[in-house]
Amino acid sequence: MTRTITPRLRTLVLLLIAVTGALLAGAGPASAHAALTGSDPAQGVVVDKAPTQVSLTFSEKVAMSDDSLQVLDPRGRKVQAGPPVNVSGTTYAVKLKGGLAKGTYTVGYQVVSADSHPVAGAYTFSIGAPSQTVVSGVATAAGDTAVGQLYSVGRYVSYAGFIVLAGGAAFVLACWQRGSGVRPLQRLVVGGWLALTASTLWLLLLRGSYTSSGKFGDVLDLNLLGQVLQTKTGAALVSRLLLLAAAALFIAVLFGAYDRREEEAEKRDLTFGLAVGGVVVAAGLAASWAMAEHASTGLQPGLAMPVDVLHLLAVAAWLGGLTALLVALYRAPADIPVEAAAVHRFSRLAFASVLTLVATGAYQSWRQLGSWSAFTETRYGQLLLVKIALVALLVGIAWISRRWTGRLADPAAEAGRPEEPEREPVSAPASAAQDSVSAPASAGQEAAPGAVTGGAPGDGERAAQLARQRAAVDAARQKRLRDADPNRFGLRRSVLTEAGVAVVLLAVTTWLTQTEPGRTELEAKAASSSSSSSSSSSSGALTLDMPFDTGGTDGKGLVRIDFDPARVGGNEMHVYVQRPNGRAFDVPEVKVALTLAAKSIGPLPVTPDHITTGHWAASGVQIPMAGDWKVAVTVRTSDIDQATVSKNAQIG
Repeated sequence: MTRTITPRLRTLVLLLIAVTGALLAGAGPASAHAALTGSDPAQGVVVDKAPTQVSLTFSEKVAMSDDSLQVLDPRGRKVQAGPPVNVSGTTYAVKLKGGLAKGTYTVGYQVVSADSHPVAGAYTFSIGAPSQTVVSGVATAAGDTAVGQLYSVGRYVSYAGFIVLAGGAAFVLACWQRGSGVRPLQRLVVGGWLALTASTLWLLLLRGSYTSSGKFGDVLDLNLLGQVLQTKTGAALVSRLLLLAAAALFIAVLFGAYDRREEEAEKRDLTFGLAVGGVVVAAGLAASWAMAEHASTGLQPGLAMPVDVLHLLAVAAWLGGLTALLVALYRAPADIPVEAAAVHRFSRLAFASVLTLVATGAYQSWRQLGSWSAFTETRYGQLLLVKIALVALLVGIAWISRRWTGRLADPAAEAGRPEEPEREPVSAPASAAQDSVSAPASAGQEAAPGAVTGGAPGDGERAAQLARQRAAVDAARQKRLRDADPNRFGLRRSVLTEAGVAVVLLAVTTWLTQTEPGRTELEAKAASSSSSSSSSSSSGALTLDMPFDTGGTDGKGLVRIDFDPARVGGNEMHVYVQRPNGRAFDVPEVKVALTLAAKSIGPLPVTPDHITTGHWAASGVQIPMAGDWKVAVTVRTSDIDQATVSKNAQIG
């Protein structure tokens, strides 16, 4: 009998597609997990003499190719001499050609961080004096392209496949061993294996283009694929494929020999063997993520990687088992219903998984954030708050499911309840068939060739057909009895809701793995600010930071104003407006006024030009004489909300 997809399951699938699309569309550029914390020459500095090399310092070790670090002159020509080299620790440098002319030079970098994510960026410095430059769009991260988006889809599918594969198998072995013979559960676990295998191959093919050019044409480049296989991420993906071969053997035994085994002792021994083998394979698959991503770098990697493996296994046991339970409740045949004892066992397994998730998640949060402020001041922290809220919601729904589980009746007992007799639709055809068989004989007539008579071969086929009809009626009656249990109906509804929330939670988790950890982001901001201040003071430039609050909604921020070279005569002025979390703040208007009260000069108005989000600039700003100048900046955040902040500084 053909089964159709229920409206609730169809809604769950549509929710999965919608959430995945929304997150991938709204994720924006992939965040860098290794941040640039210093450079020499520094960003925006004007040096008197051409440097012999350019060096960059990152927050962690990165992987570089020959073209990872480029230096371009004002006309866009490369001036680096040779490939970049690792100078010391996390500092990398590239030699420059001799005889560089005056003007503004652009430094572009495109590297791969230790946790497998591509990092790209660019900045400028000047020799002698700033100049116009034709360079633009340097070092766009390959992860920002369509290849990067497809790579993100592959990551999502790989996580989902692992959860369904490991969690579904755990549900069968630990909670409902009779489920090994249920075809929908078999298709679920096999589907998880296929999804994980296909997505792993997909990631392996996309990896070279994802971390370099970002072009579709490079997906099948064998040279790039060879380079990928020599990296930590490539080794992790190949290891995952080898473990998936072992997982295929595990699945074949689980749904083959194990399902056919009838002797209790032999089945118990095989259950133990499958459990040990399954845990080893699942832990190995989880380690293929831990050894190549966040856990493998930063603080305490020796402890973080096993904790990450345990975290992934707990997620799979809970959410994958939940998916298997959902399929069993909706798609299990009427003659093999899910027993109340199996649901109780899964409830205990899920509870243990949640406790493990809380413990491992707390450690991971401390390791990736490092401070309470990072929860609100970094994107990683904000996404983590969303994940915590979803987990809390999921636990709340699970508590409701446990209540339904406590009142769940055993379907075997339900089947034994007396029921009002029903007239089976097959009885009439059966009696009619008997009449048609006996009628010719009673009439004393000779049976026609091919007619159905007693003892003829056609009797066996008709009997088999009637038996199938009676079995179908019995199965339908058992299904009605099973579904009539209000507790079972409530459990199915709450488990379906859990699965819907789990889909969103998995999407947020995938996005979280692509986001720069809060600890790294804050450290990079602090190092960048320190580097900017030191480079400004050494080059004669001036940087002033002034917090503001216009009093309106979203009216708080920081305005930073740079004067270069901060001396009498013409100056370059740059104004940067940032939100409290350090992100660019695109306010409608910024105005600057300069006043030298000691000489009764000013205020001298300066109206900078809007360059890009949160950045204004003006050239040729004249400082008529040296002194203690008052720099006042007016920031307008809406039509009616504005504020003026000021600070005194010695200029000239």
